[in-house]
Amino acid sequence: MGGCMSKNKAVEASSAVSPNNNLQYSTELSSYMAACRRDEDLRSFDNALELRTNHVINTLAVGVEVKAVSFDSLKGITECLLEMNQDVVKVILECKNDIWKSQELFELVEEYFENSLRTLDFCTALEKCLKRTRDNQLLILLVLQQFDEESEVGGTKYVRTLKELKNFKAAGDPFNEEFFDIFQSVYKHQSLMLEKLKLRKNKLDKKLKFFHAWRKVSSVIFVATFAAVLICSVVAAAMAAPSVAAALAAATSIPLDSMGKWIDSLWRNYENVLKGQKEVITSMQAGSYVAIKDLDNIRVLIERLEIEIEALMQNADFAIEKEAVKIAIEEIKKQLGVFIKNVEELGVQADMCSHDILRARNVVVQRIIKQPND
Repeated sequence: MGGCMSKNKAVEASSAVSPNNNLQYSTELSSYMAACRRDEDLRSFDNALELRTNHVINTLAVGVEVKAVSFDSLKGITECLLEMNQDVVKVILECKNDIWKSQELFELVEEYFENSLRTLDFCTALEKCLKRTRDNQLLILLVLQQFDEESEVGGTKYVRTLKELKNFKAAGDPFNEEFFDIFQSVYKHQSLMLEKLKLRKNKLDKKLKFFHAWRKVSSVIFVATFAAVLICSVVAAAMAAPSVAAALAAATSIPLDSMGKWIDSLWRNYENVLKGQKEVITSMQAGSYVAIKDLDNIRVLIERLEIEIEALMQNADFAIEKEAVKIAIEEIKKQLGVFIKNVEELGVQADMCSHDILRARNVVVQRIIKQPND
């Protein structure tokens, strides 16, 4: 109220109301004056409050001149206090209520770690499939070795080559239905986790967005309460000794603060909690996103490998059923390089997926450790 008044005058005026509160309010009043300069809405509230307070003080001054406080004066004072309280309620309703502790975040963290364990289990299943795939690779190499040996001695039946081809055929596809069921389950849980984290992050962003509005609420509550106490003090002084009311008229230009240093500390702690929660959410979000990308890459590599395995199986069938060993072996030789490359790439991606999951878990743990206490 009365932002143009200097800090010293503000302190002097506040001394007139409560001499023991100089030290308590001087810093806070200056802070409120600065807040009014920064915030247009708070400045508007302050200006309206100043007008109402001035009106009350002027009404009291009239009462002093006639050596009495009239019923109309008291009525005006009451209306002023009710208007100030309504403004406070309006700000609170606009900003709505908020919570300080988050069970939802705790449950999300638990679900995240559970999902990461599922993904690690999938990586273990993938390693088993890769081992079977490498075994198949060795069988193919053995087929080629037997073919070369039988070709060197001028064989035409390729008995040992056909035997090894049958062994390769019997080994079957290393990626069975159970493996793909695990993959689909893990991918679904990671995708749902990412969606939940996005929703939670949006909620935190909204809370942080309205954080300054909540600090404004603190200022509004304090200034309204302080002004109400000031007016009541003037009323009491006017009724007890009218001359005091005139002396207190200068107090109408006091700048007021936002609930004091302790409430500032409270809001800073709350802001730190929100930022800490957002850091945890962001870390989990990044971990889930990387996991999904790793799973996508694994799926693409498996699809490529499945195509190569299917082609090798068809050539093995062709060699066994049609006894066209030479033709089938030539096709197998062409496919072998791509097959080996895909197996190696899938192995690297599987290791990367496990590493990314473990690293993301560690990052989330570190973020939780850093979180400020509620």
